[in-house]
Amino acid sequence: MKTSAQQVSIREPHSAAVTPFPTRPVESRPAAQSEELTHATIATPDHGAGFVQIKPMKALIAVAVLAALGAVAWVATREPATPVVAGPAINAAPVELAAVDVVTVEPRVLSRHLPLSGSIAPFVQATVKSKVGGEVEQLKLREGQDVREGDVIARVDTRNLQAQYDREAAAVEKARADLNLAKLNRDKNRTLLEQKFISQNTFEQTESAYAGSVASFKLAEAEARVAKINLDDAVIRAPFSGTIAKRLVQPGEKVSPDSAIVNLVDLKQMVLEAAVPAAEIPAVRVGQKVSFRVGGFGDRVFQGEVQRINPMTADGSRAIPIYIAVPNADSALKGGMFAQGELMLNSTQPVLAVSQRAVRDEAGASYVYVLRDEKIVRTNVKVGPRSEGEAFVEVRDGLRAGDQVIVADIGDDKAGGVARVRKSEVTAAIASEIASN
Repeated sequence: MKTSAQQVSIREPHSAAVTPFPTRPVESRPAAQSEELTHATIATPDHGAGFVQIKPMKALIAVAVLAALGAVAWVATREPATPVVAGPAINAAPVELAAVDVVTVEPRVLSRHLPLSGSIAPFVQATVKSKVGGEVEQLKLREGQDVREGDVIARVDTRNLQAQYDREAAAVEKARADLNLAKLNRDKNRTLLEQKFISQNTFEQTESAYAGSVASFKLAEAEARVAKINLDDAVIRAPFSGTIAKRLVQPGEKVSPDSAIVNLVDLKQMVLEAAVPAAEIPAVRVGQKVSFRVGGFGDRVFQGEVQRINPMTADGSRAIPIYIAVPNADSALKGGMFAQGELMLNSTQPVLAVSQRAVRDEAGASYVYVLRDEKIVRTNVKVGPRSEGEAFVEVRDGLRAGDQVIVADIGDDKAGGVARVRKSEVTAAIASEIASN
């Protein structure tokens, strides 16, 4: 093959080697030669005879297009596809609903329940203190032990108290003797006065001495009783039946009057203290029932009733404490436990209500599925407080009386679809019987 300035020939691989391009830089070429190379064509072998000529400008455009397509393909493989939100199929089969799957929104009388929480404490509790001073000689009871009313809890050293009582008892005997002597002198002087052997003034002195002896005797008896009470108070007894909650002293310690010995509680009757918003207090009454649960008891529900209502709000809040009496015959509840429950208020006037099964929640908002003209319509609603165990809940916004609400679980992708309610077999039989007659 021949090589010219306008055409570069490439031999077939089996015939001869390819003639390489010149390695000299383009800048060093003459201007005429550069212009020739600019307008030159590259000949490539055709599978037939001859060569196919490709102009450089078209080749560059083709390369740019291929590069752009490659970039688009690379970006497509790098970025995840946007998920497609599934919606109801246009030709999807209608949803079949039973008659029990749809309820009608209508006015109902609902029982209001007010949620509440608080701590439980024994209704009767006391700190048993020593009434006398001395050394604790005996204290055998410990925390958790039960005592009956009148049982001995502790004993204080009684030697000094016993000596004081003995002294006062002796003073009583002396005062009794003085009184007897004064009475004898008075009686004798009265006889002498009647016989005119003594003057009236002398008799009155004797009478005054007798009255002083009576007063001294009564004083001695009173002091003896005080000493006896102190001696008895050295033995500390349980003021009521209960359980030792805390022992505050140990045997051998010296206590003074009014020193705390033990904390005693009665677990048979508890009280739940809860705070109620002031706006709800007008609906709270003494005797209303309360049900609540306590952690650790599973599904066990405890019962109580409102016993007292505080006349003032709690410090730093707008809530008013109420006190709920809770029977605790088995002593299952302990002081300090936390309870959560609800207070059953009086029934309200009829309000628009819907089944709680129909209300669904998403992102803090409530909605229901309404059946309108055989179409499933998702409708946002605003409902009142929900009470556990109640079938219906008040609807405050979003629905009107007569709306057909779906209570069955139809999934979250049926909004906008078609739904039909099947007639029950009983209804169908009655309809056929009416038609036959």
